[in-house]
Amino acid sequence: MEKGKFWKMPAVAAIFGLSLTLVLTGFLPTQAGTTEDWISVSTGAMHTIAIRADGSLWAWGNNEDGQLGDGSTSDRLSLIQIGTARNWASVSAGAFHTVAIRRDGSLWTWGSNGWGQLGDGSGGYGWDDSSNDRHQPVQIGMARDWLAVSTGAFYTVAIKRDGSLWAWGGNEYGQLGDGTTENRLMPVRIGGYTNWSAVAAGDGHTVAIRADGSLWAWGRNSAGQLGDGTTSDRLAPVRIGTATDWVSVSAGKAHTVAIREGGSLWAWGSNEQGQLGNGSSGYGHYTPARIGTVTNWASVSAGAFHSVAIRTDGSLWAWGANWDGRIGDGTVNQRGTPVRIGNATNWFSASAGDGHTVSIKRDGSLWAWGHNGWGQLGNGIRVSSQAPVLVLTP
Repeated sequence: MEKGKFWKMPAVAAIFGLSLTLVLTGFLPTQAGTTEDWISVSTGAMHTIAIRADGSLWAWGNNEDGQLGDGSTSDRLSLIQIGTARNWASVSAGAFHTVAIRRDGSLWTWGSNGWGQLGDGSGGYGWDDSSNDRHQPVQIGMARDWLAVSTGAFYTVAIKRDGSLWAWGGNEYGQLGDGTTENRLMPVRIGGYTNWSAVAAGDGHTVAIRADGSLWAWGRNSAGQLGDGTTSDRLAPVRIGTATDWVSVSAGKAHTVAIREGGSLWAWGSNEQGQLGNGSSGYGHYTPARIGTVTNWASVSAGAFHSVAIRTDGSLWAWGANWDGRIGDGTVNQRGTPVRIGNATNWFSASAGDGHTVSIKRDGSLWAWGHNGWGQLGNGIRVSSQAPVLVLTP
């Protein structure tokens, strides 16, 4: 199986013939020695990247392509600081690459570059060529006006401060949105609009919101993950419905989740593992469908086959596939509707990855659960967890 075929797929450990059946259900380390100042976190296929309040960048997990950025290709089971810079503003972890923006608006990338997803003008020769991988952060161009970035499986999309949209890397399904299926080794502008406010890259599809609250999508659409009512791929952005009140969106492997003004939650695309949260599995939606009647959803993140969200009361919820405990409810049972994770009411943000989930509480503490074959939970061992585990800072 090609590496590019298993990003955001179940049982990654099984693909490599690993046996990781031991699962933690009650391992909650004491808080002594922790630093409660985490402000953002992003989960990749098998690695995790996070930023602390001082602007320092930290990484852990799988590192075979240098996606951690520490100058090596050695997996890290515990958190390590990447470089000495303390001006990182945001970061996004893809399948095997990472992209980040510094506070000065400069853009930096590292990791796998087989499809040109780093945007430095090199690469693009496929998975077998690692000669253009970068094991440390490399600045892309000299521009200092990057505002937001999102990494897909093997491509990257970003927004500049002027509201323009840019993309680069793999483009097999038109996920870059430039009207072609050609890979791009450097950032290319997508259309002429200057009112893009948010963008999310999935496995092979992209979803974005404009400043007027309209929703747009493009790329792979085999399971209806674009939401346009069809299963036809789109090589350029197409508007999804007529609503103008979309506020946030997240793209998974083949499903999409989003929130509208008023706090309602919506999902569409593949539902083979219940990742849409509509109470069933196997039956997907080709257009956005509302999930329940609750109107206090604050944020949501789509993983490969599961989703995780936070309500305005600070409670944490998850649903979908639950191999290795990625839901975090203490079981490995699939959940077809949102289930509450614990009783805490101080969750701040959450990121759903391929098989693991990482979240931050309002006190700045960092928590992780799910698959841990490459140390992506950051707890120093290769043992999965079915419940949130406090991540200790070295």
